[in-house]
Amino acid sequence: MARFSLKLSAAVFGCLVLLISQAAVQADNWWQWRGPAGNGISTEKNIATEWSRTKNVAWRLKLPGSAGATPAVWGERIFLTSVDGNDLVLLCVSTKGKQLWRQVVGTGNRTVRNDEGNMASPSPTTDGKHVWATMSTGDMGCYTVDGKQVWKLDLQKRYGRFNIAFGMSSTPVLDDGRLFLQLIHGDGKAETQEALVVAIDALTGDEIWKQDRVTAATNENEHSYASPVIYDDGKQRYLITHGADYTIGHRLSDGTEIWRLGGLNPQDDPNRGYHRTLRFVSSPVAHEGMIIVPTAKKYPTFAIPGNLKGNHVAAGKTLLWTLPQTPDVPTPLIHKGLAYLCMANGNLHCLEAKTGKQLYESRTHRNRHRGSPVYADGHIYLTSRDGIVSVVKVGREFKLVAQNDLEESLAASPAISGGTLYLRSYDALWAIRGK
Repeated sequence: MARFSLKLSAAVFGCLVLLISQAAVQADNWWQWRGPAGNGISTEKNIATEWSRTKNVAWRLKLPGSAGATPAVWGERIFLTSVDGNDLVLLCVSTKGKQLWRQVVGTGNRTVRNDEGNMASPSPTTDGKHVWATMSTGDMGCYTVDGKQVWKLDLQKRYGRFNIAFGMSSTPVLDDGRLFLQLIHGDGKAETQEALVVAIDALTGDEIWKQDRVTAATNENEHSYASPVIYDDGKQRYLITHGADYTIGHRLSDGTEIWRLGGLNPQDDPNRGYHRTLRFVSSPVAHEGMIIVPTAKKYPTFAIPGNLKGNHVAAGKTLLWTLPQTPDVPTPLIHKGLAYLCMANGNLHCLEAKTGKQLYESRTHRNRHRGSPVYADGHIYLTSRDGIVSVVKVGREFKLVAQNDLEESLAASPAISGGTLYLRSYDALWAIRGK
């Protein structure tokens, strides 16, 4: 009997070790700005919903300078871009809160729109072996996760001087060994646009292809601060770029157009006229077979099916629905048939994703919201500039679960990995873990 119990105990212990190991393997690597699938959704459980500067804080690491870039997390390493005086740096931090290494990617920091951003605004990306960092100056580098430089390049030297008011804050998207960039900028004249869509070999930095991105946009509308995204519904995959009055779907193989959606800022709108400062900041979200297309300021948000072909205008049968308001900066979220749009003022809209039926519009926290909402374990996390993070329960009815104050300025979108919520303020990187 004793021998049997010993064997049973060993078997139980072995099962526990296996389950723990599997749980560790299944933890999300938040390897890019919008999470594992590029849609702001985490599959992890038991993420903290309540914290303060002392409650549920695993650690806080002071950073050398401010930035609004979201951390990228893989395994036990966290990567984030920052300024350090005039240097634009990539930092590697352990999940225990210790800095492991630092690389200078470029120099020449500049603060834009008072405190809204700087030249370290794009978020890093990693595949667990390498990490890529791009700065708003066009400085771009690839490093091993141990900090060894693989390659560096200057996008402005390769593709021409950036002509964009607040720096090229767009974050490249990594897919199948390629980095896809949208460089949407210009001098305000449609006939001399400088917009490009580019694919770069992630391991060498060599150009794979580039395509001109031609529209009729003028003035500030030639400047886009949005980031490209990958559409993948299991049947088709393509790249989406957003800016200069259009959202466009491109083939991943060569960048040629599959479809384009105009009418986001109509040149001949008899009611409003052409808006000359409708620059796009909020990026589209592609999930559940559809794409939500934000615009800017007080213009609408549009929802379209993912299987478009050819040229379309944001009207009529092309659209699934239209919402008169748009988030302006935060990117929308789609989760299990519901669409969530956090407005710049903190109001949260919830709609049926396919029909656009509005289920509620509720106030969370009245302050500037710049980070994009993320989902984890039945909750949505909304970050405001004054450091308050609102936690809202998902569902057809509004329920505010908690509001948590870091007491530090916060513009970056949250990252979730290994049971931890990572919040990057202007002063520090926070690791929030529930018990």
